[in-house]
Amino acid sequence: MLRPSITAIIVAASVLLSVAARACPSLIEGVPADRLEALSRGVNADGWIADPRSAPPRSLLLALRKAGLTHIRLPVPADDVMPRFASKLDIDRHLQTVDAALKTLLQLGFAVSIDLHSGERFNPLHKDDPAAAMIEMKSAWGELATIMQRYPSDRVFAELLNEPEVDAAQWQSEVRDLAGFIRNLLPQTTLITGPVNWQRADSLPGFTPLDDPNVVYAIHFYDPMVFTHQAHWDQNEPLHDVTGLPYPIRADDPRVQQLRAQLTAQNHREALAMVDRATPDRGIDKWLAPAAAWQQKYSRPIIINEFGVLKAGAPRDSRLRWLAGVTDYARQQCWGWTHWEMMQGFGLADAVTGKLDREALKALLGTR
Repeated sequence: MLRPSITAIIVAASVLLSVAARACPSLIEGVPADRLEALSRGVNADGWIADPRSAPPRSLLLALRKAGLTHIRLPVPADDVMPRFASKLDIDRHLQTVDAALKTLLQLGFAVSIDLHSGERFNPLHKDDPAAAMIEMKSAWGELATIMQRYPSDRVFAELLNEPEVDAAQWQSEVRDLAGFIRNLLPQTTLITGPVNWQRADSLPGFTPLDDPNVVYAIHFYDPMVFTHQAHWDQNEPLHDVTGLPYPIRADDPRVQQLRAQLTAQNHREALAMVDRATPDRGIDKWLAPAAAWQQKYSRPIIINEFGVLKAGAPRDSRLRWLAGVTDYARQQCWGWTHWEMMQGFGLADAVTGKLDREALKALLGTR
């Protein structure tokens, strides 16, 4: 019996998973429907550009593509591609890694968004000297554009800046300037941008969309933080003391009651207050409602291109339930989604073995 080729399997999976997308109306003429479909189901490949040794195994990428994922968000650390913070040699080295990553991902059939990911050195500059920060952002995008111009504009997208750490008025002014600069370099490329305040859904109503029609608007979602960031890696962070918190969070849940008793006995007052503030949970639809209202007002496409749950402390069943809830809501709203991230604390795969967590993937895809 003939076996289907890898290409045939990938195509079949994509067709099946795009059926729901076809029911979504075209939100804006400037963003072609095939690009919105390309952004519909993805995962972040964090760490790859900073250190090529952290690149996900090709076998993992192939498994994700065969399962129906369409998009890889590729964070590029801003500090590594800006001349104020990196030597030309280092910048060139990171750009070569971007180029190699694009070749790999496009060969596997993924669309890719290049995300200029703000960093520890850039963020203070952005606050204290906006003019100097703009020079650095334009320099970085000038370099990145030279790489992106080698690839199809309908498969590689440009995300202006991840989570701008400035006030809304400053960013609203800057984003128009930066988008115009990038548009001159990449005339046909779909741009991606979003609001300040960690790109929260409730920050989007304060953000005015650009005049440029070929733009997708990105929000990030980690609410309630006490659930998604429990067992936080920083021991000085109150969330480090929260473990085993289920989702949804209900006061009558024995697991919630047990955790409250533990936090009380250990005098972890800040952590306890966080649990109490999140009880009862508002629900994913309520957290994301401001973004849905913004979309109804402006008719612009939205993507949740960061969301996830730290695996260290969250009950597995609750993590899967939350992930499924986020992507189910996104599908209802005709939004794309991109999970944070691939192989680290929030990852879809084991950091050591690279083995894919298929139950988590099924939760994301709505096929559990």
